Amino acid sequence: MSGTRTTNDDLTDRVTHPRYPRSSRYDARWCVENQMGPHALWLLEWLAPALGLEELRPGARVLDLGCGRAMTSVFLAKEYDVQVTAADLWVKPDDNAVRIAEAGVGDKVLPVYTEAHDLPFGEGTFDAIVSVDAYQYFGTNDLYLPTLTRLLKPGGRIGIVVPALRQEPEGDEPPEHLKEYWEKDPGFWAFHTPAWWRRLWTRSKAVEVETADWLEDGWRDWLLWSEVCAEESSSEFMADMARWSVDLMHADVGHLLGFARIVGRRL
Repeated sequence: MSGTRTTNDDLTDRVTHPRYPRSSRYDARWCVENQMGPHALWLLEWLAPALGLEELRPGARVLDLGCGRAMTSVFLAKEYDVQVTAADLWVKPDDNAVRIAEAGVGDKVLPVYTEAHDLPFGEGTFDAIVSVDAYQYFGTNDLYLPTLTRLLKPGGRIGIVVPALRQEPEGDEPPEHLKEYWEKDPGFWAFHTPAWWRRLWTRSKAVEVETADWLEDGWRDWLLWSEVCAEESSSEFMADMARWSVDLMHADVGHLLGFARIVGRRL
């Protein structure tokens, strides 16, 4: 265990966020133990209105791409009464199936093991595609979006939330105040501004971009959640990752890092 953990009630109080009322109904300890980075339910709840999840009919089919430990898939099934395909490369379906069944949505969520460039689904399978804190790992290529959106029904929406930048770095060097983090993790080069994502998606001709914006004070949410997970996670590996994120947020204090939300409708 990473340290002395607080009571469940105190933990719930600490992570109950007025901006995310739906997420606050989920067990805080469950969220801590199944997190793989920033609070996925908070980010999905921010994405939901722009993606039009409330407009989906009951039983609509949603692809949760890069679902991690299926927290977001459970949330989608419970909150919006949709059928979810929970796709991930890093977490095996057998592991997610247990979590999904324990959450009471085994009849609504199907876990699958797949790579984002080899999705075994037919054209027009899904009413919506969701990706939270994952798309940056596989979706920055100019040619990727058209291959993904063919899985959407015409008029269906894709929505992502990704770690993002307020402005693009100049030249080939990382920002000076984050250089030590950038050099340890080249994945930072996959972080971009909302405007960058809008341009990438617009020129693909695969979607009409309806939203490309910035989460105001998102870095504070990132910091709060990282502090909680650093103290509360029972996994020393995940606690170490959270402590690294805490240091990262303190090094940046909102100057550059945050979250972007991008939503596009298949033409």
